[in-house]
Amino acid sequence: MRIKGWWLILTFTSGFLLAMWAQDLSLRWRDNELHISAPRLHFLTGNSLQRLKNGVAVPFDFQLTLSVDNRSTVFDRTLQRFVVSYDLWEEKYSVVKQRAFSTRGDTRTTEIRRSASGLSAEAAEAWCVDSISLSTAGLRQEQPVWMKLEIRGAEQKDGASVFGESGLSLASLIELFSRPPRSSEQRWTLEAGPVRLDDLKRLSGRGS
Repeated sequence: MRIKGWWLILTFTSGFLLAMWAQDLSLRWRDNELHISAPRLHFLTGNSLQRLKNGVAVPFDFQLTLSVDNRSTVFDRTLQRFVVSYDLWEEKYSVVKQRAFSTRGDTRTTEIRRSASGLSAEAAEAWCVDSISLSTAGLRQEQPVWMKLEIRGAEQKDGASVFGESGLSLASLIELFSRPPRSSEQRWTLEAGPVRLDDLKRLSGRGS
């Protein structure tokens, strides 16, 4: 009876922790890509929100990293910049996905420019997160993976060094998110894992 009681507590606790993890950063598999959602994430706040309400367009840098081997190996990563603006009359947000780069080893791919307008704050935040994904090509079905989402409210002077005319290098990508943040710089970090690709496929209802 005592063992059963402890088992029920453990089961409840595990389910509660899983639910919390799912709310912070959720993963889903679709069309050979890993997509994310973060319903509790809100980055249009604080200094960034004040600048937006003052009519200033604010850039946000996102880095999504897919790691394997107990987080010791980066399998793939993407760096994306979104520029958010606020319409004072309509009280709605617009988002421009300026440039997006995925890097795997020595390979770099560039995504096309996208935009959305007439959004609420929550919809603008969700649009940015929903626009990010990583390919699962070459990933073993049974291999545990970890995902990490990092966001920084970039300052205007950072734009030229990271997204200059010469393009983005892997070195500048790593430098941006490895350097200590400035005191005035907003930042957010969410993590998920370990989770196996075949489990995500099963949950998606598509099988392997």
